[in-house]
Parts: sequence; structure tokens; C-alpha cells
Amino acid sequence: MKQYVIDELRPKDYEMIKAFMDENFGSSNVDGVYWIKLDHNILTQVQKEHTECQPFYVAVDLELNLVAFELLVRTKNRMRCSCMGYATEKQRNWLIRIADSIFDKLGIKT
Repeated sequence: MKQYVIDELRPKDYEMIKAFMDENFGSSNVDGVYWIKLDHNILTQVQKEHTECQPFYVAVDLELNLVAFELLVRTKNRMRCSCMGYATEKQRNWLIRIADSIFDKLGIKT
């Protein structure tokens, strides 16, 4: 799995990130896993055409010592579809900016 991983979190960092994620992003039914909805403006042509599969998400796995932003674009509506796959360069850069902005907002130095 391709991921953007930030590790070596301190316990205080984990608590701040968890509170931020709980407040700002939808959690899944799995503890520590969150869903970030992709901005509609960065969808691929196929993703835009697959209106029945929208919205699209990336998963975030928050653990005590790390946070992993998965670079797989998914839909909650289907298990497999041609519109799902690894993030494009534009989507990847968007997600990394989201991740980095969370750390900036919380004042966490990486």
C-alpha cells in the first residue's frame, strides 16, 4: 500500500491529532481509521463520470506512534470499480498538503 506516513509521534501529538480527526473527519467503524473526502476539483475524468460511486475518499490510519495517509482513492459505495485506484500526482499532493496543514494547525513539529 502506498502511504504518506508520519511516524515517531509523541503521546501528546497522538491525542491532539485524534481530537482533530474526530472533530473534522468522518471515522469509519474501525478504531483509528478516518475518511477524508476528496475535493471534487481534483477528481479524474473517470471519477467525475462515476457519479454513482461518489463521493471519493482516502483513508487515514492513526496509531499511537504514527499516522498513515493512504494514497488509495476509494468509494464507500462499491468494493471494486475502475474509478478507484492510487492517487494521481495532483491528488497525492493535495493529500500531503492536508496532512501537513493538520500538523501546522496543531503546532506539531515533525
